[in-house]
Amino acid sequence: MPNRLAAETSPYLLQHASNPVDWYPWGDEAFARARAEDRPVLLSVGYAACHWCHVMAHESFEDDETAAIMNAAFVNIKVDREERPDVDGIYMQAVQSMTGHGGWPMTVFLMPDGTPFYGGTYFPPQDRQGMPSFRRVLQSIIDSYRTRRPAIEQTTAALRAWYDAQAEPAVASGPLGPPMLARAYRSIAARLDRAVGGFEGAPKFPQAMVLDFLLRYWRRTDTSAALDAVRLAFTQMARGGIFDQVGGGFHRYTVDADWLVPHFEKMLYDNALLSRLGVHLWQATSDPEVRRVTESTIEWLAREMTDPDGGWYASLDADSEGHEGRFYVWDDAELDAVLGGDAPLVRAVYGVVPGGTFEGRHILHSPDDPTAIAARLGVGAEALAAVMARARTRLLSARGRRPRPTRDDKVIAAWNGLMLRALAEAARAFGSAEARGMALANGAFLAREMLDGDGRVMRSWTRGAGRARSVGGFLEDHAAVALGFVGLYQLTFDRIWLDRAQRIAGAIERHFWDERAQAFFDTADDAEALITRPRDVTDNAVPSGTSLTVDLLLQLADLTDDAARRARAEWVLTTLAEPMARHGAAFGNLLGAADRAIHGATQVALIGDVADPAFQALAAAVGRTYVPDLALAAGAGDGVASHTADAGARVVLLDGRSPLDGRPTAYVCHGFVCDRPVTDADALAGQLVARAVAP
Repeated sequence: MPNRLAAETSPYLLQHASNPVDWYPWGDEAFARARAEDRPVLLSVGYAACHWCHVMAHESFEDDETAAIMNAAFVNIKVDREERPDVDGIYMQAVQSMTGHGGWPMTVFLMPDGTPFYGGTYFPPQDRQGMPSFRRVLQSIIDSYRTRRPAIEQTTAALRAWYDAQAEPAVASGPLGPPMLARAYRSIAARLDRAVGGFEGAPKFPQAMVLDFLLRYWRRTDTSAALDAVRLAFTQMARGGIFDQVGGGFHRYTVDADWLVPHFEKMLYDNALLSRLGVHLWQATSDPEVRRVTESTIEWLAREMTDPDGGWYASLDADSEGHEGRFYVWDDAELDAVLGGDAPLVRAVYGVVPGGTFEGRHILHSPDDPTAIAARLGVGAEALAAVMARARTRLLSARGRRPRPTRDDKVIAAWNGLMLRALAEAARAFGSAEARGMALANGAFLAREMLDGDGRVMRSWTRGAGRARSVGGFLEDHAAVALGFVGLYQLTFDRIWLDRAQRIAGAIERHFWDERAQAFFDTADDAEALITRPRDVTDNAVPSGTSLTVDLLLQLADLTDDAARRARAEWVLTTLAEPMARHGAAFGNLLGAADRAIHGATQVALIGDVADPAFQALAAAVGRTYVPDLALAAGAGDGVASHTADAGARVVLLDGRSPLDGRPTAYVCHGFVCDRPVTDADALAGQLVARAVAP
């Protein structure tokens, strides 16, 4: 018989709807029962694409005897971390403080008032490698709750004090300036894996935001080692098993240090962050391999992750046919049957070796430079490219006939905003009509389905349920969607997108800023009250709501000269200056915002008719050029269309600008002090590069 999760819309929760566990969704009903019956709460948090979540579900939550213990002694709550990052964040901090590590599945035991007292991640069905079995943990908690309540209450009191300390008012921690960025760079550079790219150790995560900061640092300081680190990491990922060589898109991470063996789930947010990094790296280097990989990821997004209404889905599972990675790996007979006469060459390129690279099968990867392979095999570069293009088409077609991994079809506002921003930048950089169309369709979807008239954003949307079952959006949702809309404005120069971003920024300031704390919180002032109001400022798998908001306020200030927003953003950066300098890898996105605040944006005003080919040539020059902090606006000239009554904010960059001799003209400025206006695209590109370098 289905449990209470059968009425939910989250694919992850629905995966557990037939468990013998008497699961509750997060809510008052579960805690009311816990209080009435004086039961501890067992909180289990995961997400649909999480491999070890599936493992623990099969081993424990589908086991009748284990479920009977859970049902007899606990009130059991299951949470999708993607729907409720606030709940996940609060209890993940507790688990990390108690155990020194975190991850998913997360298992936390709570008092009836929601205060945690014990937690961990995955627990096996039997004692294994120093880990206690899940049943042994359950029995220990039952005994402690009955006979050692004072000890539990000491733990909960300590955790409550720790939560209270997190809510103390923010204070300045150090000065903003180039020395802070240099310290952050050194802290990051000390952890670089200089052999195969990325950062030392395994498992190995892409850390796209940190790499993006290194690229900025190279542009500002001409530190060649920073560019080399970004190029090496992206290239090795692009050639490794972490990148889907056949279908495009990046997997979540690799279990090894060489980018070869991934956990095979694909997350929208990883691909958003890596696509944006790819755009920036291509702008900096013109590397055709970087462009091919980035465009292949966008093709994957269009083919496998796009809802007919324009939203982008959350993730693809790692498992299919009961095995991790089965959809993505190949055996020898399959490769020979699909590739025919091309098989020997393709095998050489894709690193196919006797015995395979994953459980007897082959993870396709490109261990060597394709040009070196072509030279070694005596094949011309063009001929090799033709063979590989043909091979990818055949392999993709054959793979498409396999049972597919489960797709989590939630549309999450924050992740869509991240991808929208990346796609808008890709459309500008590559001149891609397809990317432009996808970005506009997604922007229209977000504005129609997930944004209200007061600038409030909903967290998620599911086909058939829309946003009716969604909670209100978190700080990250508001800021990411607004940044995506700024990206659309800088792609189309349609003021409606900037107006919408302004409206969302106003909602952020009204509902997420706290005067007493002098900080932004992750939940709104009218959101459900939890045991603490979460405020996580570090950039983890996704940028923090704080770093996205600081970035947004600075971008809007650069376009509209809003001194109050700039001051608030700079204050937040000042409160985190010392942590950023010491622990740069934990603040990749926030360091990018700090770079903007310290060095100032390169402001570009394009004046003329958007449809004029000469105007488009100027816009294309901006799109091709790597400018770390770009504030881009366009208008007809003399202030026309520089503001609208709805938003009430002028695009100050356009004030007083007019075309030279009736031709489309570009003004490149810094702090509203401008270079000589130009009408030539090459001259514009030169000005942009010069302005991006720190004095």
